[in-house]
Amino acid sequence: MEPHEAMVLGAIKHGIGKFEKIQKTVGIEPKELDSILRRLEESGFIKVEEKKGWLGAKVEIVPTDAGAREIERHVGELEARWGKMAALYKTGGKDGLKQAMDENKSFIPMMMFFGVMDMAMFGMMFGLIGAAMTDYVPADSMPPGAGDADPGAGDFDFDVGF
Repeated sequence: MEPHEAMVLGAIKHGIGKFEKIQKTVGIEPKELDSILRRLEESGFIKVEEKKGWLGAKVEIVPTDAGAREIERHVGELEARWGKMAALYKTGGKDGLKQAMDENKSFIPMMMFFGVMDMAMFGMMFGLIGAAMTDYVPADSMPPGAGDADPGAGDFDFDVGF
């Protein structure tokens, strides 16, 4: 599953069922979101439900049981990857940590999105390996202030909605 697909499915599983809200939560363009939603529906991970309300019918996107299981499996995998990196940090394994971070570079934004990582520890990992956060996380995926030259200038508290 591609990163944006996992993030869209995760948002849907957590009750975000409207196109605009999914788009805002995940931070992707409407055309890409439409394509992802079609793939998720074709895979049997989501379904579109039409509900009757006071102001007429409303459409909501919901996960199927298979979709809920898939995202739980995916988040479990992210938690295991994070656990390995955290263990390497705690033991001071600088070379092993750098290698693990390099191997998990494409998963780090998803770890942030799903809230499976300890952001304070994540920030300290960069000091241990002598790297910058921007070496591992695209600027548009970083919490506000995280890429500042002054480490105290920003904070790592951000709301990903989970």
